[in-house]
Amino acid sequence: MRRILIILWCLPVFTFAHEGEEHNVGKKSSTAPISYFSSEAFSDKYELLIKYDLIIPGKEAVLKLFISEYNNNKPLDTADIKISVVGNSTINVTAILLEKGIYQLKATFPEKKVYNLLAHISGTLGADLIQINNIETGKELAVAEVKPAVDSPWYRSNWFFGVIGLLLGAIVMYFLNNKGNRSITATVILLFCLLPTANYNTMSAHDGEDHGNGASKSAGLSTDFIIEKETQFLFNILTEKISTGDFNQSTILLGTVAAAPQGRAVIQSPQTGKIVSLKVNPGQQVIRGQLLAIVEQQVDAGTQISILSQKNIVNGEYEAAKAQYERLKTIEDIAAKKDVTEAKARYDNAKSNKELFDANSGSNVGNTKLVTLTSPISGVVGLFNYSIGAVVNIGETLFEVTNLNKVFAEAQVFTADVAKMKTATSFSVVALHDTLVYKLKMINTAQTVNTGNQSQNVVFEIINPNGQFKIGENINVRMTGNESMRQVVLPNDAITDVNGKPAIFIKNKAEQYRINFIVTGQNNNKYTVVSKGAEDGERVVVSNVYQMKMIYLNQ
Repeated sequence: MRRILIILWCLPVFTFAHEGEEHNVGKKSSTAPISYFSSEAFSDKYELLIKYDLIIPGKEAVLKLFISEYNNNKPLDTADIKISVVGNSTINVTAILLEKGIYQLKATFPEKKVYNLLAHISGTLGADLIQINNIETGKELAVAEVKPAVDSPWYRSNWFFGVIGLLLGAIVMYFLNNKGNRSITATVILLFCLLPTANYNTMSAHDGEDHGNGASKSAGLSTDFIIEKETQFLFNILTEKISTGDFNQSTILLGTVAAAPQGRAVIQSPQTGKIVSLKVNPGQQVIRGQLLAIVEQQVDAGTQISILSQKNIVNGEYEAAKAQYERLKTIEDIAAKKDVTEAKARYDNAKSNKELFDANSGSNVGNTKLVTLTSPISGVVGLFNYSIGAVVNIGETLFEVTNLNKVFAEAQVFTADVAKMKTATSFSVVALHDTLVYKLKMINTAQTVNTGNQSQNVVFEIINPNGQFKIGENINVRMTGNESMRQVVLPNDAITDVNGKPAIFIKNKAEQYRINFIVTGQNNNKYTVVSKGAEDGERVVVSNVYQMKMIYLNQ
């Protein structure tokens, strides 16, 4: 049993001696070879990049030329391109347009040396002359370098540690079998118990070793990365030159969208009855005066008798007045004019009463009466609270009609912003469903103050909302002041979020980009102040920034 314990004590020596590292035994490491040669040049108008493979002197070579506008990286749409070789007018270079911004160059270079090309460009930005240097002929692409396997030293071999462990185990067994050396035995056992910890600390100190496999000590992503020109044109990656400009300070006010007085109608039943017909559907566009629903009013016996009695009275009065008037009309030449006039007035009054009675009761003189509900405004029908056959009481809402072509915004203005509101030059808001900025027109200032937070409710009208705002929606009203400051500003489209930090992508060369983490300040819906991380004159990516972010994170 003691021998088994000794062997178990010795096992940590084997395990933690060097954590099973092979130290490049039998491994090969290689460096990634370049897949093409490139040379680039630029001016204040255009950026040129030539990519090519091995050029064999005396044979026709095929090169690819990329031309884009320098500031915005937009591929050149239409241009007149002429390429010549500096110092050798006998070499003919043919330029063939493959697609927008991409040309194929064909030429035969007679010698193995470095050539310089001269590009004559006449494009949308005007004429320009750019020299592209260092076109090397006869130079082959680099081949992956394979490093030979390096054998581990003998003192790092697992066999070496195994033999040492067996010898130490034999020494421990000797002391355990010798009863006269109990104290020495206990010391040796304690020493062996502490060996794993000592070896682990040594291993930790050794953890940063490179081991010849090219691994980096840091696992972080590089700030620079490559995007080939073909990919830039495919994803339409555009840039904009950073400049220092005047930035008007702005303040954000919290607001809520409310219906305009003539933009919302509540459809209610004027009488208690049963819904017998619905002429519209939820979400349907209706116009003013359109029939929406029909409610069948229940009429009791007393009301029915009263209606019939009133009908008889009205009809009787009408018939009597009509007969009297027609009789006097026949003897108008001998009758008094006063009598004819009075008969006509009585007849007209009776006729009006009959028409009014018929319009309100119609043929509903039984125990039911139909009540029609029409839309008082033009708009969109909301959700129904009742369905066909449901009984509704007086004043109960069936549904609502809303017109979102005219809505208001109620904004909370706190005491600190009241003075800014008086000197503000404009008010605006951005809808959640698009990126358009809508202007606001102040309807009235606050008449009262909220006693809870001392805020004031100011009402604005949203100019031409086009149905992009919903009633009750929370919005941010931006109040732009008249004071401006000189700052480095960036378009909001250029800023993205990488690992919880605001970042931008800067173009360094034709195919090289860099990520910059920035410190942002105020923004006004279109531009954001950058206090750190962006320099005047740099080219920042402003379109398809999400694709740039994915390319960076997947490198």
